[in-house]
Amino acid sequence: MARVVVDVMLKPEILDPQGQAIAGACERLGFSGIRGIRQGKRFEVEVEGEADEAKLEEVRRMAETLLANPVIEDFSLHVD
Repeated sequence: MARVVVDVMLKPEILDPQGQAIAGACERLGFSGIRGIRQGKRFEVEVEGEADEAKLEEVRRMAETLLANPVIEDFSLHVD
């Protein structure tokens, strides 16, 4: 069994109000030097067998259609 990690983030040009709220809370809680925060999602997908190119392509298709909204989000894959 292999684990494929899918990280999903808002595209840089998309406003991230949750990230802005977290950054504001950091300042209020005394964490200094924080210039900005962007919030995202992480999915850990366990696949049967090895994570070969065919399995990675299947997870990539799943990410494009189910895990991420390609209009406003980017995603990346890596084998863990």
